[in-house]
Amino acid sequence: MTIFAPTKMEVVAQLVRASVCGTEGRGFEPHLPPNKKGVQKWIPFFLFMTLQNMKNQAAIEKRRTFGIIAHPDAGKTTLTEKLLLFGGAIQTAGAVKNNKIKKTATSDFMEIEKQRGISVATSVMAFEYGGKQINILDTPGHKDFAEDTYRTLTAVDSVILVIDCANGVESQTEKLMEVCRMRKTPVIIFVNKMDREGKDAFTLLDELEEKLDIKVRPLTWPIGMGDRFKGVYNIYDHNLNLFQANKTKREEEIVSIKDLNDPQLDTLVGEAFANELREEIEIIDGVYDTFDREKYLSGEIAPVYFGSAVNNFGVQELLDSFIEFSPSPIGRETDSRFIEPSEPKFTGFVFKIHANLDPKHRDRIAFLRIVSGKFERNHFYNHVRLNKNFKFSNPTSFMAQDKSVIDEAFPGDVIGLYDTGNFKIGDTLTEGEKLMFKGIPSFSPEIFMELENLDPMKSKQLEKGIHQLTDEGVAQMFIMQPGKRKIVGTVGQLQFEVIAHRLLNEYGANCRFVPKNYYKACWITTDNKEQLADFMRAKTSYLAKDKDDNLVFLAETTFLLAMAEKDYPDLTFHTTSEFKLES
Repeated sequence: MTIFAPTKMEVVAQLVRASVCGTEGRGFEPHLPPNKKGVQKWIPFFLFMTLQNMKNQAAIEKRRTFGIIAHPDAGKTTLTEKLLLFGGAIQTAGAVKNNKIKKTATSDFMEIEKQRGISVATSVMAFEYGGKQINILDTPGHKDFAEDTYRTLTAVDSVILVIDCANGVESQTEKLMEVCRMRKTPVIIFVNKMDREGKDAFTLLDELEEKLDIKVRPLTWPIGMGDRFKGVYNIYDHNLNLFQANKTKREEEIVSIKDLNDPQLDTLVGEAFANELREEIEIIDGVYDTFDREKYLSGEIAPVYFGSAVNNFGVQELLDSFIEFSPSPIGRETDSRFIEPSEPKFTGFVFKIHANLDPKHRDRIAFLRIVSGKFERNHFYNHVRLNKNFKFSNPTSFMAQDKSVIDEAFPGDVIGLYDTGNFKIGDTLTEGEKLMFKGIPSFSPEIFMELENLDPMKSKQLEKGIHQLTDEGVAQMFIMQPGKRKIVGTVGQLQFEVIAHRLLNEYGANCRFVPKNYYKACWITTDNKEQLADFMRAKTSYLAKDKDDNLVFLAETTFLLAMAEKDYPDLTFHTTSEFKLES
């Protein structure tokens, strides 16, 4: 029997096939003859690099990383669960705040979230669907935790915005959309709770355009509403999907009608509903522009979908369209240059830190968004701020609180790094290049309170707890002298409840918060040392240091802040910490 050894070109062909056939992370090796090392010498180094880049590019194109944002109670967390359900990541969804089922949402894992039935921290979930790696970041909807949501938006490439059909566009929705417009983030809108009585669909579209300042284009359309809700017509694919209400399991049988003129439509939904649907689709096609994916990617137009997440209506259409339209990972701006995801060198930034993700193990996780290159387990990376090299033996991917160790990750992925206190929000990891990613600032708080210890025997626990919680970004802490008094600032009252609850339950530290009458925290920078010294002498009682030892002025009123700016013109008063990257 004759054995034929592969030629150089055949070996290269095998490697090329491997690079484009989704073999990343599975230890693939081409079928080489016994003298494998000899054959590999035939292949120039640049070919290996080219093939590796092809493999990395295929992994990038495969990924979709997005956030789900909404006003509280719009059904955001429920939609997240149903996306996981249709994606096959879970088999049964728990109903939020359902006393009969006694389950909590998959993405809500903190004890206080389970008690209140709301999300107060960003959760990360990953699953595969339709040949794509889907990374979902489920954000808090409550306005008191808006800063966590704003930071999360720096880590996603697109957004699904959930709207309650009864309440329409609410104040928090407008603020979230303003951040998306500022970053030109592509947005898909899901109008939820169509199984309940709400606003007319055309009225909702007008409200979306007016209040969110963005053009919309419906790609699905509801048939009826409330008790009369029959399903959704897919305008983009020209078919009709009817579902049976099923709150916990995926509905397998979908009735599909390709043509609105099909008489079967009248039989299934009734002649009146069928005729109404035909008329409304005719109006939509005449009034709204044809959907343009490029305009969607540039943030100029938002496709709109209708459904009921809790009953599985419209979720399949949303998910299928999302993986077709949404962008693959995009690059990010740094203090020195723009980073493209296709660059071979690894870069990434920390946008969230969470202590005690698992209360049994008291762990602390830094959430890292990969921007470029490939992250590898047990490989040394440079922590730019500390100028130290770290390696990570147990990097993790997430399904809410469930974690699994990974060997590699690619741009668009969000991974968890076990941290002993080295990371802060905004930190950058690279393969040696000195740069910091922009756009992850801390904002001036709106409410200030002084932290008081109610149990002197637990002072160490309180100190550790408040430092870890403020590292997570749930609040900011300012140290005032004399006495190293801790002033905690947040954007909402509920955050203080969360902090007190977590300090007691996770650290055993009992405390209370005493209100302080401050209007704004302003970071100060200047080149005029003499003027700064005069300011510090005059305003000693209103000065503090943040956790990075930056000088902060706690102004009591808008008038006093304006007077300080007038009296000390060489001092710059910053209301966000973004100045750290500009200085």
